[in-house]
Amino acid sequence: MSITLPPQLEALLTARAQGRGVPPEVLAVELLQERLQPTPREEWERRLSAAASDCGVSLSDEQVSREGIYD
Repeated sequence: MSITLPPQLEALLTARAQGRGVPPEVLAVELLQERLQPTPREEWERRLSAAASDCGVSLSDEQVSREGIYD
């Protein structure tokens, strides 16, 4: 993959990479990895959604009402 950066962004990336002592390409990959990796909350939500399953049963409002619970 090849990405063409606008001149201002390329200059900023180059300056920051020099400040860190790494090539601009390395800094760009590091920044993309930081930005694109899921946050712990997103990972938790993904795992929770994956664990959920449709049981095929829907309870009526009456069944989940206070009175319906004790019948």
